[in-house]
Amino acid sequence: MDRSVAEAQRELRELMQRDFPLPFQPQGSLASTPLRHSAVLILFGALDRKPAVDGATTVPPELDVLLTRRADGMRHHAGQIAFPGGGVEAIDLDIVGTALREAHEETGLDPAGVEVLGALPAIHIPVSNNLVTPVVGWWRLPSEVAADHSESVEVFRTPVAELLSPAARGTSVLDRDGFRHRGAAFKLGPRFGEHTVWGFTGILLATLFDELGWAEPWDPQRELPVQP
Repeated sequence: MDRSVAEAQRELRELMQRDFPLPFQPQGSLASTPLRHSAVLILFGALDRKPAVDGATTVPPELDVLLTRRADGMRHHAGQIAFPGGGVEAIDLDIVGTALREAHEETGLDPAGVEVLGALPAIHIPVSNNLVTPVVGWWRLPSEVAADHSESVEVFRTPVAELLSPAARGTSVLDRDGFRHRGAAFKLGPRFGEHTVWGFTGILLATLFDELGWAEPWDPQRELPVQP
């Protein structure tokens, strides 16, 4: 099935106009730090240099989503694949401003080129005691991106079709504090370091893909062990 970028963009717009559940099963105990309000930017766009290779056919091969790999020295979620984002600061006009500012700081993207499609309900992440608002955007005018090597060490414009390939899907398995936590996860290909996208990022991507009707059948029994 041939799909166009315009169709994907329309489907994202329509999704942000309706309510849908955001199931999130906590994957750790509550941190002792004070509650922090944060935002992440889920930025979709049309990739111009690295279209999908052997990916799903439910989306166009050039459709991408922006991901980062967090620095190993970060206090929370160190080394994990994540959406760009961070905590609210006094200079932010609103939660959307937080998401755009943090994305600019971590990746160098130009916020002026981002069309904000809307924000999803805030999700509490106990392990870092963050109340995170996901902001969904469309990259209207893509700009150059690169890791800041402070909070992020890698930046990926990741083809969505590759994430949706059944061969890239699995269930993360995390053993922590005597409990086993499981959640939707994705395995990046060799050109993106073969990292596993799991936790908040993996669960949120999987939920969006399901609600958009982009997901292809995959095997949830395939386990992807991860470390905190």
